[in-house]
Amino acid sequence: MKLSYRALFFTIVTVAIACFAGVAPAADTAAIKAAIERGSKYLIEQGQADDGSFSSQVGPAVTALAVTSLVQSGTPADDPAVQKALAYLLKFKNTDGGIHTPDSKVANYETSIAIMALAACNYGGRYAKDLQEAEAFVKGLQWDDAEGKGTDDPAYGGAGYGSKGRPDLSNTAFMIEALRSVGTSQNDPAIQRALAFVSRTQNLEGPHNTLPHPAKNPDGGFYYTPANGGESQAGTLPNGGLRSYGSMTYAGLKSMIFAGLTKSDPRVKAATTWLRKHYTFAENPGLQDAGLFYYFHTAAKALDVLDENPFVDAEGTQHDWRAELSDTILAKQKPDGSWVNGNARWMEGDPNLVTAYALLALSYCTP
Repeated sequence: MKLSYRALFFTIVTVAIACFAGVAPAADTAAIKAAIERGSKYLIEQGQADDGSFSSQVGPAVTALAVTSLVQSGTPADDPAVQKALAYLLKFKNTDGGIHTPDSKVANYETSIAIMALAACNYGGRYAKDLQEAEAFVKGLQWDDAEGKGTDDPAYGGAGYGSKGRPDLSNTAFMIEALRSVGTSQNDPAIQRALAFVSRTQNLEGPHNTLPHPAKNPDGGFYYTPANGGESQAGTLPNGGLRSYGSMTYAGLKSMIFAGLTKSDPRVKAATTWLRKHYTFAENPGLQDAGLFYYFHTAAKALDVLDENPFVDAEGTQHDWRAELSDTILAKQKPDGSWVNGNARWMEGDPNLVTAYALLALSYCTP
């Protein structure tokens, strides 16, 4: 019993010192791994259909996201469930290299997520040809000079859901991440064109954004799109300014870093300042619980590539973001191992999608 009391004493002291120093205790790796195991078991045993798909009623995107989340969180790429899902996914490969449903209105979204799934499983180059063709396909969907969009056009460099659809930051961020996952250089013209679009979705006046939106809300955060007059899913200010919000600000931050910007760049500094002011995992800042798990997985990716832990908020408090994010996600796991958002906006009522988001986020939360 003396050893137990001693262990308990040192545990209490360690936690107390950490709290006194303003730093949360480190992430509980064992608890995270156990949650990942339960979530993976749910996807494989309850979420996957006999044909290998996940939520096939919405096309191949959720299947691709589930594959990426399983493999990135520890399931082997050669696991039968993963291989079955990949076989299903490749049934959607088109002659143009895209991986999407016929006449899809979300071809960029579907193909970009499929690229990330195949890249995660591309051991020995087994999917190299598929990836090369899919890479060329998504690059072809980007708004560039071929459409008469000059470099000053708000749509330039962006990607929308489908073929030349109105571009937005979410789809452009998925495209950038997909391209980088297959080794596309940060200096590739497609990546640099996308960076021009990303910069125009930031509420930051300067040489990279001369649109009227930032002057009305110069807070350094990000909104949904500068195209077609501009739009924010968080709404507008009384003066017409586009409100910044959490998920898009993290999406913008990671996209800028993937495109080669460093912490010293004014755009990265402004985005990080906004996130320091709005640091939380209790909600998606600006949208409350809407898109909450999309927010979790995007925040995890962005904070990981930012490579700053602890993350210091605007008041100087240090946060072990991995511990705080994983604690939040673990507390929301259902008894069957799944996750689901009570707010079903953006399909977050689908446990397959939300469990995939949660597993992806947790994959970044262990040291």
